[in-house]
Amino acid sequence: MSIDAGFTCSCCGEHHAELPMSYSTIAPDVWDPGFETDPDCMLSSDQCVIRGQHFFIRGLIEIPVVDSEDVFSWGVWVSLSRDNFARVLEVWNTQGREAEKPYFGWLSTELALYPESTTDLKTNAHTRPIGKGPFIQLEPTDHPLAVEQRTGITLDRVREIAMAVLHPA
Repeated sequence: MSIDAGFTCSCCGEHHAELPMSYSTIAPDVWDPGFETDPDCMLSSDQCVIRGQHFFIRGLIEIPVVDSEDVFSWGVWVSLSRDNFARVLEVWNTQGREAEKPYFGWLSTELALYPESTTDLKTNAHTRPIGKGPFIQLEPTDHPLAVEQRTGITLDRVREIAMAVLHPA
């Protein structure tokens, strides 16, 4: 007997073969495609600099799924100070980098399906072993995203997120 990991979307009525457990953005919200030709700007899959003044890293907000062994994650961008960004770069390919203290940052990704803005939520970016992106820990506030990170979500909530991402209003 095979287990169907998919879901039937209540928005479009279609059966989707898989329930995505993560979503990600390719750049911080303040990134503009016009920056690509600016020598003071850089965007890679994990790091971003805008006009040599604003510094970002990409990491994961991980949320436990309470009725599953899975973890749901949002791939997001966090702004860091110049000094913290320099330190991140310094240890980026260094074994043991996970022993670094967390780096304070501001969430720089708007997750529009939350009723309150997610931009500028306070975070701590925890480096992890090489090959694994930073874990982004939200300040423990009453913001719905921070509550979800602390308490977890259900598979029904993961399906709700999938429908909202697949069919934005």
